[in-house]
Amino acid sequence: MNNETDPMNAASPANSNDASAGIPQTPEQLVQAATARIAELEGELQEMKDRWMRSEAEMANVRARALREVNETRQYAVQKFAHDVVEAADNLNRGLSSLPAASDGDPEIVTRLREGLDGIERSFVSILERNGIRREDPTGAPFDPNLHQAMAEQESAAHSPGSVMHAWTPAWTLNGRLLRAAMVVVAKAPPAEISESEKLDTTA
Repeated sequence: MNNETDPMNAASPANSNDASAGIPQTPEQLVQAATARIAELEGELQEMKDRWMRSEAEMANVRARALREVNETRQYAVQKFAHDVVEAADNLNRGLSSLPAASDGDPEIVTRLREGLDGIERSFVSILERNGIRREDPTGAPFDPNLHQAMAEQESAAHSPGSVMHAWTPAWTLNGRLLRAAMVVVAKAPPAEISESEKLDTTA
């Protein structure tokens, strides 16, 4: 059998058209196809870059949040212990305040005892401060509900109305965060001053 006449080997026009379908035939078509492919690849590359940048930003946020939480946990994990410690510091201070005032006729042992306890308190408070626990005396400062707990209000001409005229206990903070509010007495204007201010308001 002649291969040239074999219908199995003969290339039909239909098969040739199928093989050449979609293949650029001219230089202009080649350039257009290449340009389109380049644009497609550049778009995919930009999309991958955007995804990578978003992923990096999310990871940076996660790392920053985790670091912040670790630092906060480290700083405030001892909060309950610190609360108990400042109670001991206040008790020591109250004990010192209850001692009679020093005088020239005090026995030497009493003087040494007072000086020793005073030195212990100073050292104790210094240790607390080195660990972020600070004592703040609010006497004379304006009343701050974020730091002070008003236990009473008292008329006073010697203090500005709304100021702390006496502190029963100091305020304690742990690394800047309130640990225990100060218990204070807040000054208010005497009746005479109130009346005078009311007169000024009515005449104004």
